[in-house]
Amino acid sequence: MGILWAIIIGFFAGLIAKWITPGDNKPSGFILTTVLGIVGSVVATWLGQAIGWYSPGDGAGFIASIVGAVIILLAWSQIARRA
Repeated sequence: MGILWAIIIGFFAGLIAKWITPGDNKPSGFILTTVLGIVGSVVATWLGQAIGWYSPGDGAGFIASIVGAVIILLAWSQIARRA
């Protein structure tokens, strides 16, 4: 159930991140949106553990996952702009 829950939360985090972030150069489609949210959650967890907000066993919450997805989406926009 944990993987399914991560996919569902990742999808919604990716959708909200795409809605918040300005610009036209965004990945589209269900799979890319879900991957964006899941990777954003992993980035938020890693940053939170590096800063000391989360202990090694904890994961990021929904809001932190959205913030992580926005960070990934902004990086995506910068890389796509150069190419």
